[in-house]
Amino acid sequence: MSEWIEVGPLESIPQLGARVVATDQGDIAVFRTGDDQVFALDDACPHEGGPLSQGMVYGTRVACPLHNWSIELSTGEAVSPDEGCAGRHEVRVTNGRVAIRL
Repeated sequence: MSEWIEVGPLESIPQLGARVVATDQGDIAVFRTGDDQVFALDDACPHEGGPLSQGMVYGTRVACPLHNWSIELSTGEAVSPDEGCAGRHEVRVTNGRVAIRL
């Protein structure tokens, strides 16, 4: 059974940045794009586990801070030629409040 976890107001996530939410299943990075889209991925790059939350967000991708792998925020998939996938979590924004589903 999955549960929704309240993250907080949209403004608590920096534009072109991320906020980390600690859960029993591990850390989840919640990203906000420049146009206020919100995505949530496991906070570990599929390459060597780098903290995606510390990467640079551009468009709808994040660049891992360790080896610059690009990860699609909407799917968690590494951008070709790299391969791998970070776990993705459903996000909802209701009345300016962000929640993620485990």
